[in-house]
Amino acid sequence: MVKKVHKKTQPASESSGFDAIGAGLFDNQLAQSVKESAQQIWLAGMGAFAKAQEGRAKVFEALMREGANLQRRTQAAAEERINDVTGRMSAMAGDVSARAGQHWDKLESIFEQRTAKALNKLGVPTAKDIDALIKRVDQLAAAVAQLSPAAAKAAPKKAAARKRAAPADEAAAAKRTRRKAG
Repeated sequence: MVKKVHKKTQPASESSGFDAIGAGLFDNQLAQSVKESAQQIWLAGMGAFAKAQEGRAKVFEALMREGANLQRRTQAAAEERINDVTGRMSAMAGDVSARAGQHWDKLESIFEQRTAKALNKLGVPTAKDIDALIKRVDQLAAAVAQLSPAAAKAAPKKAAARKRAAPADEAAAAKRTRRKAG
């Protein structure tokens, strides 16, 4: 067990008079010093509070300027990043569009080739075949016109009528071949 040691204090009557006066004087000076320090601390706090209230407007304005500068820098950085991203997205969109266009062109070419092949198998004449036939008929009409003077007057009119009717004949021929195939 631990024993507590009690300090024996001497009664004031037993201590020397000098010690009592010195201790009282020391306590009094200490109290006065603490009181003065507390007063100074209080006054310093009040002064700081007054300065803070005076400078409040200046500090507020300084903070507002600093905030505005920060906002401008942030917006500039954000706009720069947005422009970078927009540029990248535009480039990517251009690449995708170019690739899609190439694929559509390829698909269109394949469709045209297969359609032409199917029409050829069905015996449908192409536009080149019809143009060649028209030229041949015109040549024959000219040859006949040279042989007969009465037919010469009628031949150009018939050739012109055939040229106008050729697209309609072509459509009718396509319908006939579809009926035969179906």
